[in-house]
Amino acid sequence: MAYEVTATRRRPQRFEDLVGQEFVAQTFKNSIQSGKIAHAYLFSGPRGCGKTSTARILAKALNCEKGPTATPCGECAACKEITAGSSLDVIEIDGASNTSVNDVRQIKDEVLFPPNSCRYKIYIIDEVHMLSTSAFNALLKTIEEPPPYVIFIFATTELQKVPATIKSRCQQFNFRLVPVEKVKEQLALAAQELGMKAQDEALYWIAREAGGSMRDSYTLFDQVAAFSDGEITYEKIRDKLGLVGVDRLNELFGLCVMADSETALLKIDEYLQNGVSIEQLISNCTEYLRSLLLLKNGIRKEALLGQNPERYSKEVLEAWSSIQIERALSIFMQLYRDIRYSLSARYELELAVSRLCWLKDFVSSAEIKRAVEAVKPLLSEAAYPRRIQINQNGEPVQKEEPQQAPRVSAPGAQPMNFFNVPGAGGEQRPFPDGGAEPPVKSAGSTSLPSVQENTPAHEEVPVFKASADSSTEELRSSMIKHFSFKDELVASALNSTQNWGFDGEKLTVFTQNSFTKIQLENARRTVEDYLSEAYMKKVSFEVKQLEIKKEAKELPPQVELIRDVFKGSVLGWQ
Repeated sequence: MAYEVTATRRRPQRFEDLVGQEFVAQTFKNSIQSGKIAHAYLFSGPRGCGKTSTARILAKALNCEKGPTATPCGECAACKEITAGSSLDVIEIDGASNTSVNDVRQIKDEVLFPPNSCRYKIYIIDEVHMLSTSAFNALLKTIEEPPPYVIFIFATTELQKVPATIKSRCQQFNFRLVPVEKVKEQLALAAQELGMKAQDEALYWIAREAGGSMRDSYTLFDQVAAFSDGEITYEKIRDKLGLVGVDRLNELFGLCVMADSETALLKIDEYLQNGVSIEQLISNCTEYLRSLLLLKNGIRKEALLGQNPERYSKEVLEAWSSIQIERALSIFMQLYRDIRYSLSARYELELAVSRLCWLKDFVSSAEIKRAVEAVKPLLSEAAYPRRIQINQNGEPVQKEEPQQAPRVSAPGAQPMNFFNVPGAGGEQRPFPDGGAEPPVKSAGSTSLPSVQENTPAHEEVPVFKASADSSTEELRSSMIKHFSFKDELVASALNSTQNWGFDGEKLTVFTQNSFTKIQLENARRTVEDYLSEAYMKKVSFEVKQLEIKKEAKELPPQVELIRDVFKGSVLGWQ
């Protein structure tokens, strides 16, 4: 007996044999049992999903000697002839080869004659969308009012090319792609019929490659079975078809996680030297990254992954976040689109792998936004302008700026100026936008300090004139007074320092706040100019940060978030 391919040998012969088209099968069963048979049907859907097979089963169900019946016997002469394709009353026409209006005119002449030996004369026109416009127009009247013994069945993979005038005269059935699990089950049965052993992993790979088409899956199955020597395994498929298996991809992406770009690029060269095509390698890497993304989101369905979830590298899964895996998948998707126009597809692939080696440091814009929002309260607290007041003893007092209410200009209201802008507590404030103010006496005082008595509000406090017996406390107080006019942020930073020390050549101050240290280092030149003028010689300025003991407070969650997102470390926290 001549060899028969699996797709032909396992072609469905009953409605129950249709895989993945249960809705279509049940609808036809009910229609036949109730005697409600339409004169024209239009089957649409992807290739290899059962459109022509369904048309033949319907022809057998209507022409079976025991019918019309939903379960044709398959033993009578009509059923055997239709199965063999030799029935005179079931005419299959290739729409791609018979596109002209003359072919349709021949059909119109033939329908005038009743069936030869069957109950119905059935025309099955495959790829009907290939007919010309004139052919479609010539067919309209015939399919609208055919003789009672004629039934038309049209099949197409491109429904949008069929004219609306044809669609409106037919009952339409949309065939769907077959799920991977059902394809795998049919492949297992086919292997059983051939007496072959087959790994589930290998069958899942074939089913996924077929893309939901039963005919494509059977064709690929025959190809794999031909070189498998009685046992189909994923390793044989990988080696014979030039694939890059999960084990090799685990190794490659493990090197990318460790940022070992040198070894990763050498691995790429090794795979290409072994005969793996660049397109195939990119495709395998893309599928691998997609599976990692599914696993990262908790999906462990083997039909979706195509592999056992345990085969994927745990190190890669733990090292990359979901956002980083999405970024890697995006890189390879774009890579596949770019290689057709590239100077060298290999260069593009090596560039993509090199980028993956620093993917661990990739921070998305969403993460940056989240981190900035989380740290905003801390930054505002550290950098908020503080008002410097002088108490009755002439010492500076730190007072945090109160919350400002928005300014509203009401009709007829007096314009805001230096003298009539009210501040918190009713005192007059010169700057409504929160600018620096002259030092003011604390509550309960009856007179302002001498510096304000002798200095107009718009002028700076004179530079402190140091003498041999001047103390660091006097210097500290004078500097804070001076900078409260010139730069209130610097004044606030100076006010938060401690342990001032002056050795005649250099002023050293200490702080526990790294942000304060940065502020003062940025203002170093301004402070040194002040000191040089005060001491009439060149004086340097140094800021040191106090070390924080290990038993200090735990870091707030916002600070930990900033540290983790930006891959940094916290130098000190109080």
